[in-house]
Amino acid sequence: MATNRRVLLKSRPQGEPTPANFEIVDQPIPEPKDGEYLSRTIWLSLDPYMRGRMAEAKGYASNVNLGDAMVGGTVGQVVKSKNPRFKEGDYVVEYAGWQSYACSTGDMTMKLDPEAAPLSTALSVLGMPGMTAWWGLMEIGKPKAGETVVVSAASGAVGSVVGQLAKLRGCRAVGIAGGKDKCDYVVNELGFDACVDYRAAGGNLFKELRAAAPKGIDIYFENVGGAVQAAVVPQLNDFARVPLCGLISTYNDMQMNPGPDWRLLLIKRATVTGFIVSDHFGQMADFWKEVPTAVKAGKIKYREDIVKGIENAPEAFMGLLKGRNFGKLLVQVADDPTRK
Repeated sequence: MATNRRVLLKSRPQGEPTPANFEIVDQPIPEPKDGEYLSRTIWLSLDPYMRGRMAEAKGYASNVNLGDAMVGGTVGQVVKSKNPRFKEGDYVVEYAGWQSYACSTGDMTMKLDPEAAPLSTALSVLGMPGMTAWWGLMEIGKPKAGETVVVSAASGAVGSVVGQLAKLRGCRAVGIAGGKDKCDYVVNELGFDACVDYRAAGGNLFKELRAAAPKGIDIYFENVGGAVQAAVVPQLNDFARVPLCGLISTYNDMQMNPGPDWRLLLIKRATVTGFIVSDHFGQMADFWKEVPTAVKAGKIKYREDIVKGIENAPEAFMGLLKGRNFGKLLVQVADDPTRK
């Protein structure tokens, strides 16, 4: 008999998450109440922001309570419905979390057309990561032809789209990534002008970045922080723009660490703007006009790193925080009937 496999937050990490912080349980499949539907999870998105939701300290969104399922975006299929807006068989993108079945009122749900794009893209290039890339670059970075755009974590779900959008705007796109394979992919497959391997660069990261961006940096799309940020900030041009999307290198730190000399931001009159894309979901009309068409035409490419089985989500998530994934990290929880 089918059960609802769930991954719960058992304890809060002290530094790097470990398997002991998670608990995998099998529970009865829930029954939808009036006004709800029951969905079977097919795809689960794993994202860096989830580390903050495991903590006790207050963040920009509510934290996961101990004993609750981990949060996360999902794509599922409706298997039972007591909500007139959803029928059995509908595909939906929702926020069901780390579990194989979930009930929802549909207030935060969007239906998907499986003929329009692969279902998994609703969690990657056509979902939150793609929207994050588009909003940060277009609304904060405001790229102009001829400018240099540098993006950290360039082979990831967000960074890969940032660089491709920059190229479509006539910019020089420079990526920073960890490993030769990722850098080769960024340049040869995605069309970036250059990519710096921060792992191989070691103490020469500043010098190698200067060689890749000889005219300085007009826009820095920040995903990483730490040593990468320290190498970038001194090379910002006057009036540079920095969309601050993430700082994954610091997410396991238990205390604030010193960063680059922020006086340089004053000297350069740079603008640093932190943003959370969910604040702007209602303002994505231009994203929907541009990105799905560009993906369909092959002008924006994407890559998925797929792990099968929800019980493997904790290990995959821990690897994500160490940069082990290559592309958008997804867990395939169940068979995708639309996937060829």
